Amino acid sequence: MNWHSIATVYAKELKDLLRDKRTVRSMIIIPTLVMPALTFGIGKIAAGVFSKARAETPVVMVLSDGASPGVMAQLEQDKKLRLVPARDDWKQQISDKKLRAAVQLPENFEAGLKAGAAPAVTIYHYEGELKSGFAVNELEAFFRDLSARTARARLAEHGLPETLVRPFETRRENVAAPEKVGGNALGGIVPYMIIILCFMGAVYPALDLTAGEKERGTMETLLCSPVARVDIVLGKFLMVLTSSLAAMVLSLISMSVSAVAAGSVLGGARMAGAARAAAGAGALPTIDPAGVLGVLAMVLPVAVLFSAAIFTVALFAKSFKEAQTYVQPMVFIVILPAVIGMLPGIDLNARLALVPILNLSLVCKEMLSGVWHWNYIALIFGSTCVYAAAALALAVRMFNREDVLFRV
Repeated sequence: MNWHSIATVYAKELKDLLRDKRTVRSMIIIPTLVMPALTFGIGKIAAGVFSKARAETPVVMVLSDGASPGVMAQLEQDKKLRLVPARDDWKQQISDKKLRAAVQLPENFEAGLKAGAAPAVTIYHYEGELKSGFAVNELEAFFRDLSARTARARLAEHGLPETLVRPFETRRENVAAPEKVGGNALGGIVPYMIIILCFMGAVYPALDLTAGEKERGTMETLLCSPVARVDIVLGKFLMVLTSSLAAMVLSLISMSVSAVAAGSVLGGARMAGAARAAAGAGALPTIDPAGVLGVLAMVLPVAVLFSAAIFTVALFAKSFKEAQTYVQPMVFIVILPAVIGMLPGIDLNARLALVPILNLSLVCKEMLSGVWHWNYIALIFGSTCVYAAAALALAVRMFNREDVLFRV
């Protein structure tokens, strides 16, 4: 192994890739400009749609026998609801989104309330439809208030205190540190994004430095040079690894900046207030800075594993297009364990610490929350390094096989 030869091959491949406009677009422009623009644009559109739907007065219909004029009058006076006359096709209107919800008042509703009965009010809505959900929320708030006022009136009639039906109250108070709250909230999505960005950043250069060179006919020229094949493999591999890490870092920086900018533009003060209230201790939820550094350190052997694996798979292809068909299924192999790591109820243990990608997703959640399981961290880092070394050794072995490099 000659490090001077490896550096020469690496520098040559880096120069060639930076000259390629497709590489600049995929490794620099898209991660730093396009992704934040998409994030900001989608967030702005979503916030606009949500605000518009929230500002709209829901159209609701009351299905009643006409024996509850008091309740009807109160509903009509509610400025947050707009009542329309009852019609027989109310179900179809809800399905067609012309009507947001309908309320079925039981027979003799008011009389039943005065007699001390407990009649059931049914609210019909469109499950999963945003505006219908807002209508249901307003109707439920109205009837909760009506229920409370009715209970207070009944107690007052008998000279009883309100605490008779509400003997105590419950309240929530957060005791977790802000970094634990933030880590728990973002601990699943951050490693998922890092894993995907590492993988996608390695795809194009790995394909170009293997199948691409075969297609262009430059692989034979490189093999004729007085450089050992292992040095050629390591030089190319380091280029793929550089691209993987660069794409990840650039994407994370640009998305972080755009998220902060989007938060300030799209009502960041209101969101911050809600987050502070959720934290319960007067402090905004944060992420442990040491956890971020720990995540980046844990990602390094995974990036090596991805780069070596994609490089090896692409070696078997005779053209760039064929290499794409080989690599595309690998995306699902990467995404599946990353998604599983985001699911609630899956905790890190010794067995899961040996599962590639899933172990990274689980341990990153803990580190971002400020929890450091050093035994699991050592096991995950060590096992991932073993997997990465095996993948790199396999890449070197395949590159030395003529039947792999020059398939007929």
